[in-house]
Amino acid sequence: MPIEARDLSELERKIGYTFRRRELLDRALTHRSYAHEIGAMGLVDNEALEFLGDAVLGFIVSAWLFELFPALPEGKLAKMKAFLVSADNLQVHAQNLQLGEYLRLNRGEEKTGGRTKRTLLVDAYEALIAALYLDGGIEAAEVFVRRQFQDVVCGLDPESVRWSDYKTTLQEQLQARGLPPPVYEVTGVEGPAHARRFHVSLRIGTRVVATGEGPTIKAAHQHAARGALAQLDQLLETPENGATP
Repeated sequence: MPIEARDLSELERKIGYTFRRRELLDRALTHRSYAHEIGAMGLVDNEALEFLGDAVLGFIVSAWLFELFPALPEGKLAKMKAFLVSADNLQVHAQNLQLGEYLRLNRGEEKTGGRTKRTLLVDAYEALIAALYLDGGIEAAEVFVRRQFQDVVCGLDPESVRWSDYKTTLQEQLQARGLPPPVYEVTGVEGPAHARRFHVSLRIGTRVVATGEGPTIKAAHQHAARGALAQLDQLLETPENGATP
């Protein structure tokens, strides 16, 4: 039999919102593994809510950033938004709510650590935002997002590469300095299917200048790009190593 989640009244107290339509909250926390195993009529998983929640979150964050930085160029706004809605950031928020403890999973997901899987946590977090939107309108979703993101947003610095998409920033910096574009190559994959770890190398010209790793290829690329950004000045000083065209 599937594993039942904890009492959702406890989660409602954490998020500061009581659902009028509790079935929306139930659905937001129902993984497809549970829905398929139960097979009950009318039981639906959270995948469609995740899709909607991603859009609602993007709208709220975009409007908030425009409110804070109305004169900022689109490119910088987009980079800050990308950071705020990134899987890394959403995973932290989901963990702070202990969202994994409320997920409805089957025994297979339970045994393979489903309550701590980044993908499941991020999907459920976005689905929760959608459930808030459907139950209480954009106001309820915005109150939740602003409360959750307040500390991170207050620390945003539009000029800091910390808030950037490192891969895009590296591409821009290399182009500005007359260097060839970066080339990423997957050099290894380890771990079981539910906990993959990807390793990549980053080459500029003929020289490997950084390596990266992460739970996805995209995350590994970002890790490697961040390392390359930290040594751009050295690359300019050592053209003989193949960093220049």
